[in-house]
Amino acid sequence: MTTEQTTPHPRVLLAEPRGFCAGVRRAIGIVERALDLYGAPVYVRKEIVHNHHVVGELRRRGAVFVDSEDEVPEGAVCVFSAHGVSPQVRAGATARRLDVIDATCPLVAKVHQEAVRFARDGRTILLVGHEDHEEVEGVRGEAPARTLVVESAEDVERLDVPEDAPVAYLTQTTLSFDETAEVVQALHRRFTDIVGPHGDDICYASQNRQNAVKSLARSCDVVLVVGSENSSNSQRMVEVARREGCPAHLVPDVTRLDERWLDSAGTVGVSAGASAPEILVRGLVDRLTALGHTDVRVDDGTPEDVVFAMPTRLADPETGRAPRTPLADEDR
Repeated sequence: MTTEQTTPHPRVLLAEPRGFCAGVRRAIGIVERALDLYGAPVYVRKEIVHNHHVVGELRRRGAVFVDSEDEVPEGAVCVFSAHGVSPQVRAGATARRLDVIDATCPLVAKVHQEAVRFARDGRTILLVGHEDHEEVEGVRGEAPARTLVVESAEDVERLDVPEDAPVAYLTQTTLSFDETAEVVQALHRRFTDIVGPHGDDICYASQNRQNAVKSLARSCDVVLVVGSENSSNSQRMVEVARREGCPAHLVPDVTRLDERWLDSAGTVGVSAGASAPEILVRGLVDRLTALGHTDVRVDDGTPEDVVFAMPTRLADPETGRAPRTPLADEDR
Protein backbone atom coordinates (compact mmCIF):
# COMPACT_ATOMS: atom_id res chain seq x y z
CA MET A 1 0.00 0.00 0.00
CA THR A 2 1.43 3.41 -0.91
CA THR A 3 2.21 6.27 1.41
CA GLU A 4 -0.44 8.38 -0.32
CA GLN A 5 -3.16 5.85 0.51
CA THR A 6 -2.26 5.33 4.15
CA THR A 7 -1.47 8.92 5.17
CA PRO A 8 -4.32 11.32 6.03
CA HIS A 9 -3.87 14.87 4.69
CA PRO A 10 -0.12 14.47 3.98
CA ARG A 11 1.81 17.71 4.14
CA VAL A 12 5.31 19.12 4.55
CA LEU A 13 6.17 21.72 7.18
CA LEU A 14 9.38 23.62 6.44
CA ALA A 15 11.38 25.02 9.35
CA GLU A 16 12.31 28.67 9.42
CA PRO A 17 15.16 29.44 9.67
CA ARG A 18 17.03 26.58 8.04
CA GLY A 19 20.15 26.07 5.94
CA PHE A 20 23.09 28.40 5.44
CA CYS A 21 24.05 30.70 8.30
CA ALA A 22 26.08 33.90 7.91
CA GLY A 23 29.38 32.22 8.80
CA VAL A 24 28.89 29.44 6.25
CA ARG A 25 27.80 31.86 3.53
CA ARG A 26 30.89 33.99 4.23
CA ALA A 27 33.26 30.99 4.15
CA ILE A 28 31.91 29.68 0.86
CA GLY A 29 31.99 33.17 -0.61
CA ILE A 30 35.64 33.52 0.39
CA VAL A 31 36.63 30.42 -1.57
CA GLU A 32 34.57 31.45 -4.60
CA ARG A 33 35.98 34.98 -4.56
CA ALA A 34 39.55 33.69 -4.16
CA LEU A 35 39.04 31.49 -7.22
CA ASP A 36 37.79 34.52 -9.15
CA LEU A 37 40.75 36.68 -8.12
CA TYR A 38 43.63 34.22 -8.15
CA GLY A 39 42.42 31.40 -10.36
CA ALA A 40 42.59 27.69 -9.72
CA PRO A 41 43.91 26.00 -7.78
CA VAL A 42 43.00 27.58 -4.46
CA TYR A 43 43.89 25.27 -1.59
CA VAL A 44 41.51 24.83 1.34
CA ARG A 45 42.66 23.28 4.60
CA LYS A 46 39.99 20.71 5.58
CA GLU A 47 36.42 21.01 4.31
CA ILE A 48 35.48 24.69 4.13
CA VAL A 49 32.17 23.72 5.76
CA HIS A 50 30.85 20.29 6.63
CA ASN A 51 28.69 19.58 3.60
CA HIS A 52 29.59 17.18 0.81
CA HIS A 53 27.52 18.98 -1.84
CA VAL A 54 29.23 22.30 -1.12
CA VAL A 55 32.69 20.75 -1.11
CA GLY A 56 31.97 18.92 -4.36
CA GLU A 57 30.80 22.10 -6.10
CA LEU A 58 33.85 24.07 -4.98
CA ARG A 59 36.15 21.22 -6.00
CA ARG A 60 34.54 21.29 -9.45
CA ARG A 61 35.31 25.03 -9.67
CA GLY A 62 38.98 24.54 -8.84
CA ALA A 63 39.32 24.34 -5.06
CA VAL A 64 41.73 21.69 -3.75
CA PHE A 65 40.94 20.36 -0.29
CA VAL A 66 43.82 19.11 1.86
CA ASP A 67 44.07 17.69 5.36
CA SER A 68 47.15 19.70 6.35
CA GLU A 69 48.85 22.94 5.44
CA ASP A 70 51.94 20.79 4.80
CA GLU A 71 50.23 19.51 1.63
CA VAL A 72 49.96 23.01 0.13
CA PRO A 73 52.75 24.04 -2.27
CA GLU A 74 54.96 26.77 -0.84
CA GLY A 75 53.67 30.25 -1.57
CA ALA A 76 50.23 29.09 -2.75
CA VAL A 77 46.87 30.57 -1.73
CA CYS A 78 45.46 28.65 1.22
CA VAL A 79 42.04 29.19 2.83
CA PHE A 80 41.48 28.17 6.45
CA SER A 81 38.05 26.61 6.96
CA ALA A 82 35.13 28.12 8.87
CA HIS A 83 35.94 25.88 11.86
CA GLY A 84 39.16 27.72 12.73
CA VAL A 85 42.72 26.53 13.24
CA SER A 86 45.26 26.42 16.04
CA PRO A 87 48.28 28.73 16.35
CA GLN A 88 50.43 25.73 15.41
CA VAL A 89 48.67 25.52 12.05
CA ARG A 90 49.15 29.23 11.48
CA ALA A 91 52.85 28.88 12.27
CA GLY A 92 53.12 25.99 9.80
CA ALA A 93 51.48 28.08 7.10
CA THR A 94 53.86 30.96 7.79
CA ALA A 95 56.85 28.63 7.56
CA ARG A 96 55.67 27.53 4.12
CA ARG A 97 55.08 31.16 3.06
CA LEU A 98 51.46 30.40 2.24
CA ASP A 99 49.17 33.21 1.14
CA VAL A 100 46.56 32.61 3.85
CA ILE A 101 42.94 33.75 3.66
CA ASP A 102 41.16 33.10 6.93
CA ALA A 103 37.53 31.96 6.62
CA THR A 104 37.12 31.22 10.34
CA CYS A 105 33.57 32.05 11.44
CA PRO A 106 33.67 35.22 13.57
CA LEU A 107 31.74 33.40 16.30
CA VAL A 108 34.39 30.67 16.40
CA ALA A 109 37.10 33.33 16.45
CA LYS A 110 35.42 34.77 19.55
CA VAL A 111 35.86 31.43 21.36
CA HIS A 112 39.56 31.41 20.41
CA GLN A 113 39.95 34.88 21.91
CA GLU A 114 38.24 33.77 25.10
CA ALA A 115 40.57 30.77 25.37
CA VAL A 116 43.59 33.04 25.10
CA ARG A 117 42.19 35.38 27.78
CA PHE A 118 41.36 32.58 30.23
CA ALA A 119 44.76 30.97 29.76
CA ARG A 120 46.42 34.33 30.38
CA ASP A 121 44.45 34.57 33.62
CA GLY A 122 45.95 31.26 34.76
CA ARG A 123 42.74 29.26 34.57
CA THR A 124 42.30 25.67 33.44
CA ILE A 125 40.01 25.73 30.41
CA LEU A 126 37.24 23.16 30.31
CA LEU A 127 36.16 23.02 26.68
CA VAL A 128 32.72 21.50 26.23
CA GLY A 129 32.62 19.77 22.86
CA HIS A 130 33.54 16.76 20.79
CA GLU A 131 37.17 15.71 21.05
CA ASP A 132 37.70 15.05 17.34
CA HIS A 133 35.83 18.05 15.93
CA GLU A 134 37.96 20.51 13.96
CA GLU A 135 36.62 23.49 15.90
CA VAL A 136 37.61 21.90 19.21
CA GLU A 137 41.07 21.03 17.87
CA GLY A 138 41.61 24.66 16.89
CA VAL A 139 40.41 26.18 20.17
CA ARG A 140 42.35 23.67 22.26
CA GLY A 141 45.47 24.63 20.32
CA GLU A 142 45.35 28.14 21.80
CA ALA A 143 46.39 26.72 25.20
CA PRO A 144 46.93 22.95 24.87
CA ALA A 145 48.63 22.57 28.25
CA ARG A 146 45.73 24.27 30.04
CA THR A 147 42.73 22.85 28.13
CA LEU A 148 40.65 19.76 28.87
CA VAL A 149 37.79 18.61 26.65
CA VAL A 150 34.56 17.42 28.27
CA GLU A 151 31.66 15.93 26.33
CA SER A 152 29.15 15.06 29.06
CA ALA A 153 28.17 15.62 32.67
CA GLU A 154 29.77 12.24 33.42
CA ASP A 155 33.08 13.54 32.05
CA VAL A 156 32.91 16.39 34.55
CA GLU A 157 32.92 13.96 37.46
CA ARG A 158 35.98 12.21 36.07
CA LEU A 159 38.10 15.35 35.74
CA ASP A 160 41.35 15.20 37.68
CA VAL A 161 41.15 18.84 38.73
CA PRO A 162 40.80 20.09 42.34
CA GLU A 163 37.35 21.48 43.16
CA ASP A 164 38.81 24.83 44.24
CA ALA A 165 41.09 25.21 41.20
CA PRO A 166 40.49 28.33 39.07
CA VAL A 167 38.73 27.08 35.93
CA ALA A 168 36.85 28.52 32.98
CA TYR A 169 34.51 26.84 30.54
CA LEU A 170 33.98 27.38 26.83
CA THR A 171 31.75 25.51 24.41
CA GLN A 172 31.89 24.36 20.81
CA THR A 173 29.57 26.65 18.87
CA THR A 174 27.51 23.92 17.16
CA LEU A 175 26.31 21.96 20.18
CA SER A 176 22.80 21.33 21.43
CA PHE A 177 21.89 24.11 23.86
CA ASP A 178 19.95 21.80 26.17
CA GLU A 179 22.67 19.16 26.48
CA THR A 180 25.36 21.80 26.89
CA ALA A 181 23.37 23.39 29.70
CA GLU A 182 23.46 20.07 31.55
CA VAL A 183 27.27 19.93 31.28
CA VAL A 184 27.66 23.56 32.35
CA GLN A 185 25.42 22.94 35.37
CA ALA A 186 27.60 19.97 36.31
CA LEU A 187 30.69 22.16 36.05
CA HIS A 188 29.17 24.77 38.36
CA ARG A 189 28.26 22.07 40.87
CA ARG A 190 31.79 20.65 40.79
CA PHE A 191 33.97 23.79 40.89
CA THR A 192 33.91 26.70 43.31
CA ASP A 193 36.05 29.12 41.25
CA ILE A 194 34.55 28.98 37.77
CA VAL A 195 33.89 31.59 35.12
CA GLY A 196 32.40 31.38 31.64
CA PRO A 197 32.27 33.34 28.40
CA HIS A 198 30.54 36.67 27.93
CA GLY A 199 27.28 35.35 26.52
CA ASP A 200 26.69 31.88 25.13
CA ASP A 201 29.29 30.35 22.83
CA ILE A 202 26.64 28.33 21.00
CA CYS A 203 26.06 30.37 17.87
CA TYR A 204 22.81 32.18 17.15
CA ALA A 205 22.24 30.10 14.01
CA SER A 206 22.62 26.77 15.78
CA GLN A 207 20.23 27.91 18.50
CA ASN A 208 17.68 29.30 16.03
CA ARG A 209 17.70 26.08 14.01
CA GLN A 210 17.35 23.97 17.14
CA ASN A 211 14.41 26.08 18.29
CA ALA A 212 12.80 25.73 14.87
CA VAL A 213 13.26 21.95 14.96
CA LYS A 214 11.65 21.83 18.41
CA SER A 215 8.64 23.60 16.94
CA LEU A 216 8.49 21.08 14.09
CA ALA A 217 8.80 18.13 16.46
CA ARG A 218 5.75 19.27 18.42
CA SER A 219 3.50 19.35 15.36
CA CYS A 220 4.96 16.74 12.99
CA ASP A 221 4.91 12.95 12.80
CA VAL A 222 8.52 12.75 11.62
CA VAL A 223 11.32 15.30 11.16
CA LEU A 224 13.92 15.15 8.39
CA VAL A 225 17.09 17.23 8.74
CA VAL A 226 19.10 17.86 5.59
CA GLY A 227 22.81 17.80 6.38
CA SER A 228 26.00 15.80 6.00
CA GLU A 229 26.89 13.09 8.46
CA ASN A 230 29.99 15.00 9.60
CA SER A 231 27.98 18.15 10.32
CA SER A 232 27.81 18.61 14.08
CA ASN A 233 25.01 21.17 14.04
CA SER A 234 22.90 18.96 11.74
CA GLN A 235 23.38 15.95 14.01
CA ARG A 236 22.41 18.04 17.03
CA MET A 237 19.20 19.11 15.28
CA VAL A 238 18.22 15.46 14.83
CA GLU A 239 18.92 14.84 18.52
CA VAL A 240 16.86 17.88 19.53
CA ALA A 241 13.83 16.58 17.62
CA ARG A 242 14.19 13.14 19.18
CA ARG A 243 14.46 14.64 22.65
CA GLU A 244 11.07 16.24 21.96
CA GLY A 245 9.70 12.74 21.35
CA CYS A 246 9.47 12.91 17.56
CA PRO A 247 11.13 10.41 15.19
CA ALA A 248 13.89 12.23 13.31
CA HIS A 249 16.45 11.34 10.67
CA LEU A 250 19.46 12.92 8.98
CA VAL A 251 19.16 13.13 5.19
CA PRO A 252 22.46 14.02 3.46
CA ASP A 253 20.56 14.31 0.15
CA VAL A 254 17.34 13.02 -1.39
CA THR A 255 18.97 9.74 -2.47
CA ARG A 256 19.35 8.88 1.21
CA LEU A 257 15.66 9.25 2.02
CA ASP A 258 14.23 6.00 3.38
CA GLU A 259 10.57 6.11 2.41
CA ARG A 260 9.71 3.75 5.26
CA TRP A 261 10.28 6.72 7.57
CA LEU A 262 7.11 8.19 6.10
CA ASP A 263 4.85 5.27 6.96
CA SER A 264 1.71 6.66 8.63
CA ALA A 265 3.25 10.14 8.71
CA GLY A 266 0.68 12.84 8.11
CA THR A 267 2.95 15.87 8.58
CA VAL A 268 6.62 15.66 7.66
CA GLY A 269 8.86 18.35 9.11
CA VAL A 270 11.88 19.40 7.05
CA SER A 271 14.83 21.50 8.15
CA ALA A 272 18.50 21.83 7.21
CA GLY A 273 21.75 22.29 9.09
CA ALA A 274 23.65 25.55 8.90
CA SER A 275 26.02 24.18 6.23
CA ALA A 276 23.34 22.60 3.99
CA PRO A 277 22.34 24.50 0.82
CA GLU A 278 18.70 25.08 -0.06
CA ILE A 279 19.08 23.14 -3.32
CA LEU A 280 19.25 19.94 -1.24
CA VAL A 281 16.13 20.95 0.68
CA ARG A 282 14.30 21.58 -2.59
CA GLY A 283 15.30 18.15 -3.85
CA LEU A 284 13.90 16.50 -0.73
CA VAL A 285 10.66 18.51 -0.84
CA ASP A 286 10.19 17.66 -4.52
CA ARG A 287 10.49 13.97 -3.64
CA LEU A 288 8.05 14.29 -0.76
CA THR A 289 5.62 16.08 -3.07
CA ALA A 290 5.91 13.24 -5.59
CA LEU A 291 5.06 10.83 -2.79
CA GLY A 292 1.84 12.69 -2.09
CA HIS A 293 2.87 15.32 0.46
CA THR A 294 1.71 18.12 -1.81
CA ASP A 295 0.67 20.62 0.87
CA VAL A 296 3.93 22.46 1.62
CA ARG A 297 3.90 25.14 4.30
CA VAL A 298 6.50 27.18 6.18
CA ASP A 299 6.58 27.19 9.98
CA ASP A 300 7.12 30.69 11.34
CA GLY A 301 10.42 31.13 13.15
CA THR A 302 13.10 33.63 14.09
CA PRO A 303 14.12 35.81 11.11
CA GLU A 304 17.85 36.08 10.47
CA ASP A 305 19.52 39.10 8.90
CA VAL A 306 23.09 38.65 10.15
CA VAL A 307 25.82 39.25 7.57
CA PHE A 308 29.55 38.77 8.18
CA ALA A 309 31.90 40.85 6.04
CA MET A 310 34.50 39.11 3.93
CA PRO A 311 38.20 40.01 4.26
CA THR A 312 39.06 43.43 2.82
CA ARG A 313 41.47 41.95 0.29
CA LEU A 314 38.57 40.13 -1.40
CA ALA A 315 36.39 43.22 -1.78
CA ASP A 316 35.51 44.62 -5.18
CA PRO A 317 38.02 47.43 -5.87
CA GLU A 318 35.28 49.63 -7.35
CA THR A 319 32.60 49.25 -4.68
CA GLY A 320 34.76 48.29 -1.69
CA ARG A 321 32.31 45.48 -1.02
CA ALA A 322 32.48 41.76 -1.51
CA PRO A 323 30.48 40.76 -4.58
CA ARG A 324 27.78 38.13 -4.33
CA THR A 325 28.92 34.64 -5.26
CA PRO A 326 26.82 31.86 -6.88
CA LEU A 327 27.11 28.99 -4.40
CA ALA A 328 27.09 31.17 -1.28
CA ASP A 329 23.90 32.84 -2.43
CA GLU A 330 22.15 29.92 -4.13
CA ASP A 331 19.78 29.51 -1.19
CA ARG A 332 18.49 33.06 -1.25
